[in-house]
Amino acid sequence: MGVLHTVQVDLGPRSYPVYVGYGLLGRIGDLFRNHITAKKVAVVSDENVAGLYMEEVLASLAEAGYEPVPVVVPPGESSKSLQVADIIYGRLVEAHLDRGSTVASLGGGMVGDLAGFVAATFMRGVSFVQMPTSLLAFVDASVGGKVAVNHRLGKNLIGAFHQPRFVAIDVSVLATLPGRELGAGLVEAVKHGVIRDEGLFGFLEENLEELASGRASPELWAELVAWNVRIKADVVCRDEREESGLRMILNYGHTLGHALEAATGYSRFLHGEAVALGMVAAGAIAERKGLLPSEERARQDELLSKFSLPGLEGVSDCEVLERMRSDKKAREGRVRFVLARHIGEVEVRDVEEDEVRVGLEAIREFLG
Repeated sequence: MGVLHTVQVDLGPRSYPVYVGYGLLGRIGDLFRNHITAKKVAVVSDENVAGLYMEEVLASLAEAGYEPVPVVVPPGESSKSLQVADIIYGRLVEAHLDRGSTVASLGGGMVGDLAGFVAATFMRGVSFVQMPTSLLAFVDASVGGKVAVNHRLGKNLIGAFHQPRFVAIDVSVLATLPGRELGAGLVEAVKHGVIRDEGLFGFLEENLEELASGRASPELWAELVAWNVRIKADVVCRDEREESGLRMILNYGHTLGHALEAATGYSRFLHGEAVALGMVAAGAIAERKGLLPSEERARQDELLSKFSLPGLEGVSDCEVLERMRSDKKAREGRVRFVLARHIGEVEVRDVEEDEVRVGLEAIREFLG
């Protein structure tokens, strides 16, 4: 099997491996045999991904002796809801899944969050496996155990921590990923470079155009993905449930990014695109506070300028600020932002509303 890298997420009894390789979905049953004993496996996917990969995953699981149950939901962020979760619960009950069964996600971050939330809550929690199929899910959402659904008042407000038994990342699926999705995922890799690893940031400065073009080799993709998984795993291992505050650094660009997604009805931006604009704003705020040198802010924005990003037409500052007030990271009227001190080092600071407006103005200037 084409496993090129294995990254261990070290969480004591909840530890698990992340396999990064080529052609893993077609032989996923072999990986299941190493980790999962009970035979019933619900495979949750969306209509788009299921049309591409569900058949080979079901065949591999059946060949390995499992009883796979396909569960297909509509694509898009609107499916990440309590209403769709309830439909999935019904499907699991009808298929006679029990507390020993497994729920597996086959899809991008939305499917992973939704399936993980179902796994965390069905029968008070069942085993969970991640088979991400988007670059964004590869480098971010599939590692760390945060699972959630959205509420009409905000993103990811209803959720839990539920670690998977293992994660299988098959870089061959990137061949079918639209260019826009590739770009959105690469933004999260840029984020990891800013918050934790200047070496990764430099790697992206050198290789971003080749990666974004879709011409990169599987080995280059696997190197990038494994590098990001190691960063995410290191942060998660040190602060699994966001108790020490370290894990909050993974929210770099997300505070304002989530507000932009919500203010546009989760229909204008892909998650990574909104995060990119949130990073632009965070850079401006950090420079204003005297934290981030102007040349390092310019270095970040130069890399982010290589992405084609939607604009803020029709989005008012007031609407974004209102969305931020309902964000789960807002406390006692103050909004907590992750702000960079240097490429590779960040800290968490309280940010006032007038500073958020500075960030929004910086986004508009960045977009031209």
